Amino acid sequence: MHDVIVIGGGPAGLQAALTLGRVHRSVLLLDSGDYRNGTVEHMHNFIGRDGTPPSELRAIVRTELDAYDTVEVREVAATSVEPDGGTFRVASADGEISTSRAVVLATGVRDALPDTPGLDELWGREAANCPFCHGHELAAGVVGILGSGPHVGSMGAMLSPVASSIIVLADGGEVAPDDAGRLAGLGIEVRPEPVAELRRTDDGLVARFADGGDLPLVGIFVSAPMSQSAPFAEQLGLSMLPSGCIEIDALGRTSMTGVYAAGDLAHVAALPKPLASVLNAAASGQNAAATCVHDLLAAEVKSTVENVA
Repeated sequence: MHDVIVIGGGPAGLQAALTLGRVHRSVLLLDSGDYRNGTVEHMHNFIGRDGTPPSELRAIVRTELDAYDTVEVREVAATSVEPDGGTFRVASADGEISTSRAVVLATGVRDALPDTPGLDELWGREAANCPFCHGHELAAGVVGILGSGPHVGSMGAMLSPVASSIIVLADGGEVAPDDAGRLAGLGIEVRPEPVAELRRTDDGLVARFADGGDLPLVGIFVSAPMSQSAPFAEQLGLSMLPSGCIEIDALGRTSMTGVYAAGDLAHVAALPKPLASVLNAAASGQNAAATCVHDLLAAEVKSTVENVA
């Protein structure tokens, strides 16, 4: 019986395991090896680690966790989580069943990319969805924004001080009048033609339009809807938000006692969606783990009092 099982080995799960290990709670971390930023070569907007490869950060933290005897890391995917009379049973892909008093979900989300040919191969390198994480490296180049939704106005405004030129690739869609006016005011061109293909080049990528024209770019930004990368929220019947993320309170608690959530898969109802950043994910993992410790202590005190009585 573990105190806590942490599911997910990204920044949220690793930080949760470290926080729990620091107070000698018995922790099992299950890491599937599948990460939202798995294709990203360098992470940014993280103090002290700006430009560090995500894989390097994970390796550093794994080494740090080795110093804590109460923390066990297993490189295997969890397949199911179910409550069991005040505790939890977690099944993993290798057939093992592990039990714990609490669970921290940190499995992240998946990005549902548009079906533009070639976009999958560019994702996380030349193609991204966060100007905070990827914008600066594209300075002085021509940057594209794919799509015609409400994201084009805000992304265009954020990137305007960075890129030498910005072009919206509406891909056959129509930009809303308010966004079109905002883009025009910023001097941002809108290309309405359907995009036939995106292809990597030595200098970035090229967008090929359906009419055969090519547009060289240093990078391209996309708005990608999110979905849960694991079935555990549905299995446990947790309260969800319109964003598709798990609803948590300010301390990382979900709607089920003993289940906590951290990282991109969860946020408080006051926010429209989670802030997708490595630093924010790690902070939320620390928050959820610290709350978990306090709740475990409260349960232990209650049990002791009841046993004495």
